[in-house]
Amino acid sequence: MRKWHRWLSLFFGVFLLWIAITGALSQVLPMIAKAQGGARPAMPVGFVCPETMMCRPRPPEGSVGSWVGTLHHLHSGESFGPAGVIVFTLAGFAMVFFALSGIWLYVQMWRHRKARGLNPKWLWE
Repeated sequence: MRKWHRWLSLFFGVFLLWIAITGALSQVLPMIAKAQGGARPAMPVGFVCPETMMCRPRPPEGSVGSWVGTLHHLHSGESFGPAGVIVFTLAGFAMVFFALSGIWLYVQMWRHRKARGLNPKWLWE
């Protein structure tokens, strides 16, 4: 398990870092826009939003809010076409694998330390 954990992390680490950065930015930028007091643009005159939809006006060009859509496409891999979506989806599954295999490896190390009589605490120095 440790070998798979290490080798897959070499490949998917770059994509996971990309996903983490673009995901964090897509959450932080709307907060910055709200803190700057960016007023929401008004709907065009005469526009009526259908009851089955949630209509939001498009942010003005160059504003902080206009970057959120771009960041979403970068975050999901849509900007890189179908291959990007597939790779970023696999990176998401890899994140789950790394979490589970990391826990498994830690428990194995803990059991090994306990069997040898070395500091059986869950967190050791």
